[in-house]
Amino acid sequence: MPSLLATVLKRLGWASVVLAGLSILIFSLVRIMPGDPARLALGPTAPEEVVERYRERMHYNEPLPVQYYFWLRQVLHGDFGMSTVTKRGVSQDLAEFMPATLELVIWAGIPPLFFALLLGVLGAMYKNRWPDYVIRFSSYIIIATPTFVWAVLFLLIFGYWLPVLPSIGGRLSMGLAVPTVTGLMVLDALIAGQPAAAWDAFAHLLLPSLALSLGHTMQEARLTRSYMLENAGKDYITMVTSQGVPRDVVNRKFLLRPSIIPTVSIMGLDIAAIFGNAFLVETIFNWPGMSRYAMNAILGKDINAVCGVVMVLGVIFIMTNLLVDVIVMILDPRMRQSRSK
Repeated sequence: MPSLLATVLKRLGWASVVLAGLSILIFSLVRIMPGDPARLALGPTAPEEVVERYRERMHYNEPLPVQYYFWLRQVLHGDFGMSTVTKRGVSQDLAEFMPATLELVIWAGIPPLFFALLLGVLGAMYKNRWPDYVIRFSSYIIIATPTFVWAVLFLLIFGYWLPVLPSIGGRLSMGLAVPTVTGLMVLDALIAGQPAAAWDAFAHLLLPSLALSLGHTMQEARLTRSYMLENAGKDYITMVTSQGVPRDVVNRKFLLRPSIIPTVSIMGLDIAAIFGNAFLVETIFNWPGMSRYAMNAILGKDINAVCGVVMVLGVIFIMTNLLVDVIVMILDPRMRQSRSK
């Protein structure tokens, strides 16, 4: 455990360096974008003297390092500035839109991992038999098809042709209301003792989360199958099998655990990819999340909102990868020694 704690502390130190570099990069990029940030904030009809006073107050007339210093000091106090699109604080916007995207990513990232492991194990156990052929063939098609195509197909099939799931967008049907506790609609409905609202929120989540997770699920299933077949030929598996240990015990206790480590490792990258694909999926399903908010900020050259979204996503990505590393080190103690050096 001490080596695990030391590794986590070391990774947190590197994470702070990465976040500092990310803040410098995104701040510099948005500042060199065409357009006067003061004029964008006040609008084209604002008098020039008002724009000039605003520019001085926001330090836009200072050199870029000085601007970064004042911006960073503001961010460290939890203030990303005002949004020129919504005319509200960016921190307030993020607090409103982030839970919707986070809930979507959770449902698209965590549960499919178990289906990926199940499909991968089935493919390895029935190698070159019909279950394996079905899984492999379907994975080729699903992985090759872009996420937004699945989103459109699901919306057409289950939202319009077979109207069994909500297709009008949003997180709840009209007439339903859930008190906000965590911002995660399904969980908040359960906390409030409203199972009907929880089911309605889950029904709204099902299609977009399925569209986001489908490709990653099949990719992780292929990885699990590949590593199970690779590890099945190793000496320690041959030894325990020759000692008369039942095959299902061998698969469960000796083969599955080392085989899922690469799948769990790649999950951190998949979470980042899911956030990226959420931009299109949230637009297709009219989902009121942070990805759609970020898209509107980019189109409106809302520099404060763009910086806020990128920094929040950077923190989420780093913490997710840290969590994945901890899980991998728990599954394989040898990783603690190699990463603590």
